[in-house]
Amino acid sequence: MSAALDWSRRHWLWLANVAVGVFVALPLLAPLLMVTGHDDLAAPIYAAYHYVCHQWAFRSYFLFGAAATYPPEVLGDLVGGPEMYGLIGSPELGYKVAFCERDLAIYLAVLASGLAYGRLRQRIGGLSLATYAVLILPMALDGFSQLFGWRESTPELRVVTGALFGLASVWLIYPRVDDLIGKRPARALATLTRVPA
Repeated sequence: MSAALDWSRRHWLWLANVAVGVFVALPLLAPLLMVTGHDDLAAPIYAAYHYVCHQWAFRSYFLFGAAATYPPEVLGDLVGGPEMYGLIGSPELGYKVAFCERDLAIYLAVLASGLAYGRLRQRIGGLSLATYAVLILPMALDGFSQLFGWRESTPELRVVTGALFGLASVWLIYPRVDDLIGKRPARALATLTRVPA
């Protein structure tokens, strides 16, 4: 048991990157399964990911169809107002990814940042909480203004703010995990403990 724990401690980043890779691959696999006639395999993916994402069709990317995105007014005209929330897709429209645009950007950024961290971990310091707050503020503003009905965001804004959140989260958390398990050199550790001016 202690050998397995020791291996996990030494390879935690590899395990995290594999887990995130699988987590982000399944929502992209779902539309492929739909278009190839494997609805029975796609349905559990959509159902499982509904627990972590609203999957509203007008805020999701579509694959294998006429367009990559459909604004709410367009999708509402095509399938009806209530149906556009839970729509998975059709041969004409394509099939949505089992993540909304923002969540897809977040988890792709977490994966890309995790892979980059594996190559740079000995040279970069951790992110301060103040800097983290600044980096995630655009997503908070975009998301909450949309949530309260003040405006409808765009796919581009959802992707940019989501990716920034994913990058900032890795930059905040991963160096601290290395710090906790003793994998960071002293010079990198100094940046984790430095108090911002």
